[in-house]
Amino acid sequence: MRTLIDHIGQLVVVPRGPVRGRAMDGVSTIDDAALLIEHDRIAWFGPRHAAPGGHHDCVVDAAGGCVVPGLVDCHTHVVFAGSRVDEFVQRVRGRTYLEILEAGGGIHVTVAAVRAADEDELVRLALPRLLRMLAAGSTTVEVKSGYGLTPADELKTLRAVKRLAGMQHVELIGTYMAAHTVPKEYAGRPDAYLDLVLEDRLLETLYSSDLAEFADVFCERGAFDLKRSERFLRECGRHGLKPKIHAEQITNSGSARLAASLGAVSADHLEQIDDAGIRALATSRTIPVLLPGCTFFLNGEPAPARRLIEADLPVAIASDCNPGSSMIESMPLTLAIAVARLRLTPMEALVAATANAAAALDRADRLGAIEAGHQADLLVLHERTAAHMAYEVGRNPVRLVIKRGRVVHENVM
Repeated sequence: MRTLIDHIGQLVVVPRGPVRGRAMDGVSTIDDAALLIEHDRIAWFGPRHAAPGGHHDCVVDAAGGCVVPGLVDCHTHVVFAGSRVDEFVQRVRGRTYLEILEAGGGIHVTVAAVRAADEDELVRLALPRLLRMLAAGSTTVEVKSGYGLTPADELKTLRAVKRLAGMQHVELIGTYMAAHTVPKEYAGRPDAYLDLVLEDRLLETLYSSDLAEFADVFCERGAFDLKRSERFLRECGRHGLKPKIHAEQITNSGSARLAASLGAVSADHLEQIDDAGIRALATSRTIPVLLPGCTFFLNGEPAPARRLIEADLPVAIASDCNPGSSMIESMPLTLAIAVARLRLTPMEALVAATANAAAALDRADRLGAIEAGHQADLLVLHERTAAHMAYEVGRNPVRLVIKRGRVVHENVM
């Protein structure tokens, strides 16, 4: 199968990640371009006049629009039940996220809803979210468990993720996050809870059944301290799950340094990271993942994106789609917030949502870039330049979504 994307107004040649520091804003472009797909891989790209001849099974007319890699949403909690709209209103009236959590609200509300839902219900609720994410350009999405907080409910969530992967076109990647918080029935007994969710047979099932590739922990006051976070990630790693950390979100705990010392694939949030944490990440291979929608949604101070870029780090961004702190499904909106509040340039934001986000999922070798041999996950935009993705806030900038070389979604103007 040979597919030619023709009449590309501008092709943004995002390189393979991780793309570090100032290089994030130095990505090259090709005007009046074309791109050839063979089967599900990028085979060639360049100026239109140099496009390979021969038979093409399909020609996609970009109609002068920009072509970029498919967006990689590398941090979500998109499989859940219930709503947290009431606490959204409470925060507008002055209550903080921690105050709501300590009063028994917050994540505990979602835990109760997920426990009450069966696997079919979780699938039914998540499917339309994923379809909307695809329509907005997300071609790969990471999905965490962490709202079940029992072995059975965590497995139920990750089985739902695996089923959803076969029901629609977004590529899904599962993450085991039983260490999201200590459930109410284990209040004051975090070690006993970790004993429960680190049981050997459970972890073996997660890995052998291809339910999870990563393990993640919320290292924060009221959740898991450094010692327990390290225990969780090391034990999961012993069973083949690669480490990630929710780090430095609400307080500075030293968790960014822990992420670096463990060789975590990513350290996510980082709103409260200090200079020591930045230095630790800068000497590691850990990808800093920033979640601008979360601080937008909570009206908090954003992560220090410019300091991270100045430290030559490969910054990634993600939606953090979840019912409590970032009910945002749209990666283009996430890009817009990253530009407006984190002060990324539009090109830096695009690289953060593609090449570096792919690196945060250990997939830089095949996703997130315009490179021969990479998987042909591509977006054709309505407008000629990628800056419109962040500029036209609220409009879906995506005209065509291409996954593995096939047009899988079209949006009207």
